[in-house]
Amino acid sequence: MAGIYLHIPFCKSKCSYCNFFSVVSEKQRADFLDALKREAVARKDYLGGEEVRTIYFGGGTPTVLEALEVLKVLEVLRNNYSINAAAEVTLEANPDTISKEKLLEYKSLGINRLSIGIQSFFDDDLQYLSRKHDSKHALKVLDWAKEVGFQEVTIDLIYGIPTLTDEKWRKNLEIFFSTGFNHLSAYALTIEEKTALGQQIKKGLAAPVSEEKTIRHYEILVEMTENQGFEHYEISNFARPGHYSKHNTIYWKGEKYLGLGPSAHSFDGVSRQWNVASVKDYCENYSFEREELTLDDRYNEYVMTSLRTNWGCDLNYIRDNFGEEYVKRFNILTKKHILSGKMYQKDESFILNDKGMLFADGIASELFV
Repeated sequence: MAGIYLHIPFCKSKCSYCNFFSVVSEKQRADFLDALKREAVARKDYLGGEEVRTIYFGGGTPTVLEALEVLKVLEVLRNNYSINAAAEVTLEANPDTISKEKLLEYKSLGINRLSIGIQSFFDDDLQYLSRKHDSKHALKVLDWAKEVGFQEVTIDLIYGIPTLTDEKWRKNLEIFFSTGFNHLSAYALTIEEKTALGQQIKKGLAAPVSEEKTIRHYEILVEMTENQGFEHYEISNFARPGHYSKHNTIYWKGEKYLGLGPSAHSFDGVSRQWNVASVKDYCENYSFEREELTLDDRYNEYVMTSLRTNWGCDLNYIRDNFGEEYVKRFNILTKKHILSGKMYQKDESFILNDKGMLFADGIASELFV
């Protein structure tokens, strides 16, 4: 299974906590769309003819695009790639750029999954994050998605926000469950120093994030989703059985994907490459950087991504792809984490439990070559 990711860099405004590449000006929108289609044609051999099972419009805010603009991009992909007839086609959406009419148009194009950046159902949290929608409109957008007939909808929420009390976080989750949607992406608020919010906190203009509160919110999240029949299938992702994000699963299983657009990353199994993070440069002279991965690099990436999931690290996969010496080393280094109660072994798989997920990055780094 292979996937295609398209980075749409435009946003109506920049959220204060966001560290992804995006721009507010849309003056190069037409040039960007032309460049995106050119790149899609130029790189049609990157996946080696492998069937594409997922297409993902991310950003930025893909829903700033009109349906006709999305259609023309999809037509180029369908004309140049072997795309499965039942491919998952996801569109990230911000509530402030959505109307019911727009959702109907997107659905008519073959968009069959939405990922909606709600972040919180409380206005003071949204204001802290400098989001442009309010809670009332967020609920309206979810009703529209349901009325239009989207069966697969991911709702994004953020926890650990200084304005978010434990009670409000529980209420956020209760509202999510009441929608009947089957997928939740819940992220701990992480402050990057170079973001606007990072600078505000540094200057004492915004409340800092509490690690203690973040851990408490995580524990509430794990408990409440489990009680509702959701599987914690990746550190930040929860879904009812059969409703995992197929596209994101490609990343976590180390399968091939092609990234199109400025700052987009690609992986072909043995190397990574990433596009220039500039709309102007992307439009004028598309360029990218490339990194050939050593065996150690590929092993480390496998450990890092698989430990984030509920299927964990598979010894048979390590043996087949990296060799017996890697298996021996892995077995030795995982013993302390099993004894500490953060990891368990199920057949040939080593899996972090919910407690271990809190320390996933640190545990993975200890297992790296």
